[in-house]
Amino acid sequence: MRKLVSAAAALCTFAVSASFSMAQEVKVDPKLPDYSMAQGVSGNIKSIGSDTMNNVMTHWTELFTKFYPSVKIEVEGKGSSTAPPALIEGQSQFGPMSREMKKDEVDKFEAKYGYKPTNIRVAIDCLAVYVNKDCPLDEITFEQIQKIFSVTGPDMTWDQIGVKDAAYAGKPISLYGRNSASGTYGYFKEHALSKKDFKASVKEQPGSSAVVQGIADDKFGMGYSGIGYKTAGVKALKVANAGKAIAPSVETAYSGEYPLGRYLLMYLNYDAKTGLDPLRAQFVTLMFSRPGQESIVKDGYIPVTADIAREDLKKVGLKPTF
Repeated sequence: MRKLVSAAAALCTFAVSASFSMAQEVKVDPKLPDYSMAQGVSGNIKSIGSDTMNNVMTHWTELFTKFYPSVKIEVEGKGSSTAPPALIEGQSQFGPMSREMKKDEVDKFEAKYGYKPTNIRVAIDCLAVYVNKDCPLDEITFEQIQKIFSVTGPDMTWDQIGVKDAAYAGKPISLYGRNSASGTYGYFKEHALSKKDFKASVKEQPGSSAVVQGIADDKFGMGYSGIGYKTAGVKALKVANAGKAIAPSVETAYSGEYPLGRYLLMYLNYDAKTGLDPLRAQFVTLMFSRPGQESIVKDGYIPVTADIAREDLKKVGLKPTF
């Protein structure tokens, strides 16, 4: 897997985050600037898209309205697949997604506007495979994941994947996952299941936190969700893809070693001829500021580097000041 961040080795000295549950500590790149209030910012913002990014969007909304109290912001997070049609129909200004748009989604957008939608990388996530905190299993392979979750494998019991505890002998693995509107569902299907369909026995949940809660309440549960939703009731397994098992962590996300690392994306309708209006421009600027990326850390995700922020500000016509 390619490195998510090529020049991020310098960020391997991290400061403690209260909600970040990985062994490593997380620190926002000190090169990112503070946010300064701008003039002439008014109007309404609607964000429609990823459930995974709901908490982040809420934090950004709270932060933005401290600077611009007259701005009204509405956040709707029912899944990444709701972002493209909302952007195409002009129902939203921002489309948070935990996966890239599919070709047909891009094509529909381009057919209407004459140019492609623009995405910017706002955070890094490790998609974790969770089990109950008391489960003796510590690691899992891609081959096992496909057998357990996809229709190509039989219904599995815990002893079939190496759990020797007598309490688990012959017990079916109880599966939890997201619904098909979710980008997390789509990402897991494409990258972990090699695009194979899920078993009908997967209990589809409306949100990421519901997946984790289901596993926390189910001794024999297993499922997948973003690392930002980890609680004390679950354990994130090490994952092996044709090599040694790798734990989801800050270092392994930045290096690309963890096989289920991904960017969290924000899609916009950006016309290079007209540029961004002041309202969207300032919201994007806030996302890539130090306080904006501190919100990423609060929600258990991994902040982007200043290099990524510079690259992606330029993608929407904004000039970095750092």
